[in-house]
This record gives sequence, C-alpha cells and structure tokens, in this order.
Amino acid sequence: MNNIELGKKVKSLVHSQAYHKGYACSVEVLLQLGYLTPGALESWRFGKTAYLERVCTTNLAILTTINKIIRKTANELQLVRSFTAYHSFGKGPRRQLYFSKSGDKKLKKLTPPTL
Repeated sequence: MNNIELGKKVKSLVHSQAYHKGYACSVEVLLQLGYLTPGALESWRFGKTAYLERVCTTNLAILTTINKIIRKTANELQLVRSFTAYHSFGKGPRRQLYFSKSGDKKLKKLTPPTL
C-alpha cells in the first residue's frame, strides 16, 4: 500500500471512529489496518512487551506517517485533544505502558483528539 492509499484508508478509519464513538484512537486504527494484531496488543497491555512499536508489523516510517495522518484528520474534524494514560492489566502493580522505545514526552502529548 503506497502513502496515498494509506492516507485514504487512515482518513476513512478516523472519520468512522469519530462518527461512531466520538473519538479517534491510534491503537484501534493500527488494529483495523492490520499492523497490530489483537494478540500483540494483549501482550503489550499485560506488560509483556516493553513498547507498542515493537509488536507492530510495519516499520517506524509508516507508523509515523499513520500518526501524522490521524492528527491531521482529527484537526480537520475539529476534535479536541485529550491525554489517555495506558496502564498494564493483570496482577501486580499497574505500570505505565509506552508506545515508543524512545519514551519521548512529545509523542505522549500527540494523542489523537476526541470530540
């Protein structure tokens, strides 16, 4: 899939999420695109994987492109940005989950907007 096709697909998914749920979630977009499997997501949610990027089945350039398209589309839809903290499931202490290996604070603030 080239960048134009990817852009159209991501825009469509963000529009659909915003219409049906009132918000857009990049994790759900990755699931719907097939770049993240439900099993890999569960592994991350239970803290078995250090960061989400590791279990995605595509490279960082495509993940970056997807996130840029999500942010752009959400801004076009005039969705309001809100922070969502992801914590591990299961027994033991709840740990914060990370999306990227870098743990960049800027990336955390770039969560997709909601209505």
